Amino acid sequence: MNVESDGTLPAGVPVDDAPGTSARFADELIRPFAIGTVSVVSLIQFAERPPGQLAWGFAVAAIAAGLATSIVPWRRLPGRMRITLVSVFMALGAMLFPLAKDTAAPALVFLASGTAGEKLASRRAAFTIAGAGTAVAAAATWAATAVLHLPHESPWWVSLTVGVPVYIGRARRERADALAASDLAAWQSRRAAASEAREAALEERGRIAREIHDVLGHALSSVAMQLDMADALHAEGRDLDANEAVRRARALAVSGIGETRRAIHALREDTLPLPETIADIARGSTAGFEVRGEPGEVRVEAAQAVIRTAQEAITNAHRHAPGAEVNLLLDYDDRLIRLIVTDTGTAEPGAQPNRSGSGMGLIGMRERASLLGGTLYAGPVEPVTPGWVVRLELPR
Repeated sequence: MNVESDGTLPAGVPVDDAPGTSARFADELIRPFAIGTVSVVSLIQFAERPPGQLAWGFAVAAIAAGLATSIVPWRRLPGRMRITLVSVFMALGAMLFPLAKDTAAPALVFLASGTAGEKLASRRAAFTIAGAGTAVAAAATWAATAVLHLPHESPWWVSLTVGVPVYIGRARRERADALAASDLAAWQSRRAAASEAREAALEERGRIAREIHDVLGHALSSVAMQLDMADALHAEGRDLDANEAVRRARALAVSGIGETRRAIHALREDTLPLPETIADIARGSTAGFEVRGEPGEVRVEAAQAVIRTAQEAITNAHRHAPGAEVNLLLDYDDRLIRLIVTDTGTAEPGAQPNRSGSGMGLIGMRERASLLGGTLYAGPVEPVTPGWVVRLELPR
């Protein structure tokens, strides 16, 4: 998106937010008012003291050209048409300059010079028109005195000043362009900030949706499965087994409530550094914790995946290997962040490790890691060694 040659924004930008207001104000009010005022005063003066037909002709033509530069939709004119219109205004004003010195009409050539500086995008064209207008005004002044023998009422060098307002016009234009560019940058910055806010909100919604899916989806589907089983067992007259299925459903519901609370807690921990969050989880589960490498910035999605994996791995370790020692290692390197959760197998006398289960937690952790471009391994520490390891690797 670029600023137009008259210091305004292209079509399609909301008017309330569009830059270039000062330039539009000058184009739409100040210039027409000035040219209109000079034109009306000149015509009144001509009516009171009628000049020659030559002066009348140049005056009417110069007034028409001046009003055209202010009334015609400037943005819709091609570049050559703009140059032509301003050139005609400047030439007619310069020719009129020595013919009506006792009226306000000579001011038109000064307005034409300022218009060339402010309205034309090409600096070369503006100064060329102003220079040519100055030459025409000087020649017309000489001709009016030497050829037409009109009374010389002002110094001859005054005609050389008609091009001076082009500098004022250029200064106004460059200031208007700078303000328009600044307003445009601010407008684009607001749009970008609003877009980033929308993206952040959508990203946060997606993250919360994944949390709900991973926690509540798993818990509710397991509860529904147990209740369906209880209904089928009850229909077969196996009331004891049906009651056991209902108890398992209740246990799953209670576990799901706990998982949901942990997930909500994890969502609220985004403002804490990741090592502190994992350390809190480890302390709450009487697990060991170690950080290796230099902690640094980690994506929110990656940090959340690490938190959820730590919670799931600790829960599984306590569920399937009661009494086992659990240790967490958070390892940073230049490209990856690793979470390694290990347990030593069961430490309760006579108890056996139990790794049976639906596996939905592991599936959810693998899907989360895959979405972030990482990997997750869960399995025995070694084929003949008791214990279990969950290893998550994610790009930073």
